[in-house]
Amino acid sequence: MAKKKKSSKKEIRVVNIVVSTSLEHDIPLEKMAATLSNTEYNPEQFPGLVIRIKEPKTSALIFSSGKVVCTGAKSMDKVEESIKKIIQSLKKIGIKITIKPEISIQNIVASGKVGMDLNLNTLAMKLPNTEYEPEQFPGLVYKLDEAKATFLLFSNGKIVCTGTKSEKEVNASLDMLIEKLKKVVKPSRYQ
Repeated sequence: MAKKKKSSKKEIRVVNIVVSTSLEHDIPLEKMAATLSNTEYNPEQFPGLVIRIKEPKTSALIFSSGKVVCTGAKSMDKVEESIKKIIQSLKKIGIKITIKPEISIQNIVASGKVGMDLNLNTLAMKLPNTEYEPEQFPGLVYKLDEAKATFLLFSNGKIVCTGTKSEKEVNASLDMLIEKLKKVVKPSRYQ
C-alpha cells in the first residue's frame, strides 16, 4: 500500500462568525422564555436570553434593549437567516420588528492548516508576541499585530485564526502568517 503524501497546501475556512445587531425594539425576555421552547433565561445569573436555532445551527443572546449577539454561523447568509428566524420568533409573542437590522461582524473564527509541520519551541523563541506553555495547552498562541489576528498554531500544521472581521482579512492574515513562518522555519520543510 502506497503512503499517502502529506499535503503541503495551505487551507482555511470560516467555522464561526460572531455578529451583533439591534432590533431597535424593547424585548420582553420573560414572555419570550415562557413562550418559546428553544430559549434559556436566568436573569439572576445573566441579563440576556439565549435562543438556540436548529437550522442554521446558531445561538443568540437577546437583551431586553433589543441588542442581539449571534454566534455559530459559518457564512453571512446563515447569519442573516438566523436573525430572520429570531424576528419570526418574536412575531409569535406579538413583537413586530419592522426594520432590517444592521449587522456588525465582531469576530470571525477560521480553522485550517499551513501545509507544514511546525516546531512550536523554535517558533516560541523566534517569533514575537507568542505564548507557549505545552504543559497547559498543546498549541502556541501567536498575535499577528499587523493583521489584528491571533493564531493558535499546532505542531502538525493545523491552525485556528481569530480576531478578523471578514473572510478577506482571514486570508490576508494567513498569507502574512505563512510569510513569517517561512522566515523562521527551515526551508527544507517547504515543498
